[in-house]
Amino acid sequence: MFVVLVYDVKQERVGKVLKICRKYLTHVQNSVFEGEITPAKLRILKDELKEVIDETYDSVVIYKFRLPAEKREILGIEPPSAEDIFF
Repeated sequence: MFVVLVYDVKQERVGKVLKICRKYLTHVQNSVFEGEITPAKLRILKDELKEVIDETYDSVVIYKFRLPAEKREILGIEPPSAEDIFF
């Protein structure tokens, strides 16, 4: 399945959430990830996130699609790909 994951977490947890999401999905923009993932790996991803986030403060939204996005429309500049980001 194809998913888009968006998160809004307290600054102290951003690094941990980012690291977890990068293991399973492609970083698209600030707190946005997307990609193909199996149901089993999605379950693992959600379990790992639940261990890190504060469910009374943080939010993670996962949109699930049966088919991958056939065509992406971007308004404005193209977000940098993971290869373009230097740490």
